[in-house]
Amino acid sequence: MEKYLKEAKEAASAVATLSPERKKRVLQRIADDLVANSALIVEHNKFDMEEGKRNGLSSALMDRLYLDDARIEAMAQAVREIAALKEPVGRVLDGWTTDNGLRIEKVSIPIGVIGIIYESRPNVTSDAAALCFKSGNVAILKGGKEAQKSNEAIASVIQKSLEAEGLPKAVISLLPDASREGVAKLIKMDQYVDLIIPRGGEGLIRYVSENATVPVVKHDKGLCHTYIHKGADFEEAIAIAVNAKCQRPGVCNAMETLIVDESIAGELLPQLKAAFEAQHTELLGDATTREIIDVAEATEEDYATEYLANKLSIRLVSNIDEAIAHIRKYGSGHSEAIVTNDHRAAEKFLNEVDAACVYVNASTRFTDGGAFGFGAEVGISTNKLHARGPMGINDLTTYKYKIFGEGQIR
Repeated sequence: MEKYLKEAKEAASAVATLSPERKKRVLQRIADDLVANSALIVEHNKFDMEEGKRNGLSSALMDRLYLDDARIEAMAQAVREIAALKEPVGRVLDGWTTDNGLRIEKVSIPIGVIGIIYESRPNVTSDAAALCFKSGNVAILKGGKEAQKSNEAIASVIQKSLEAEGLPKAVISLLPDASREGVAKLIKMDQYVDLIIPRGGEGLIRYVSENATVPVVKHDKGLCHTYIHKGADFEEAIAIAVNAKCQRPGVCNAMETLIVDESIAGELLPQLKAAFEAQHTELLGDATTREIIDVAEATEEDYATEYLANKLSIRLVSNIDEAIAHIRKYGSGHSEAIVTNDHRAAEKFLNEVDAACVYVNASTRFTDGGAFGFGAEVGISTNKLHARGPMGINDLTTYKYKIFGEGQIR
């Protein structure tokens, strides 16, 4: 492990000083090579899919795991989009001259060696690799065992692209020891690793956060809510709610609880129930909800659960303060939405809800690096430091101060 991490640390200086033009060329080669090796990647993915079936993976996890030519082309397109983004390294973030004539510039620089631990989705391998490379960082990638063969194939293609461009393959690599013991070693190697980004289940996040000596940016669970305020347009509210839950239920930005004002529930809930039943959504509700529509009972545990499935809890509230209080109690700080045409209610929700992304009249499903125009993201941070929300290339940089003098002494 130590020899491997030393190589990664040494590679950091090679990638940190690459010109924007060269980084763009390398990423374009990686994108082309992913498509050219699509058959190889799909073949490895079939092995993971068969293992997943044998191990009883849920339909949501199987969907995350699956790759075909179209999904690999989408992976390549994400790499191309990252390549085309504005250069994140060397940006002058601020600048000023002091009273004694020192000229100070605050300039963005790479973080260094970044370890990314993730589960299920093999497309994260190429996304994370490209984002780290574009921002001048070395990427150490640890995917879930359920996607091991797929990740190995993708990483192999990327490393061959790097070597073809005269770069060390240690710039982007899979952690050689993928066991729990390997992860335990990685997250304590602060002499070589500058940042750990865990994204996945609650158990993984807790384990890394509690045991790492390397700084951690958490990408925790997405317990997201949509609140339909009494000032909402019903047709718009139904469309947003159904999209937030059903468009892709197994992802972190999908809605898990729908909150509705009591004053409109008698008219709106039957319409919502019909819309969700058309999408085969399992509905649960509180006592007041169940007086209006026939659904199963929602427990305290349900309101605290990230289903990652086509299952939805419903809660009725008497006003916006009660809605915000519910989100404050159960939300994970990921993404929250209000549907309303009442400007004051919208402003109150935006200002008082503490989450990385807060929406007015839009689906929480837009919390995504691609949807935000980042090309892709390394994850959705639920931290408040150092980054929050979708982490793109700019969030994979830190900064230094450059000070220009003319002989000043203190």
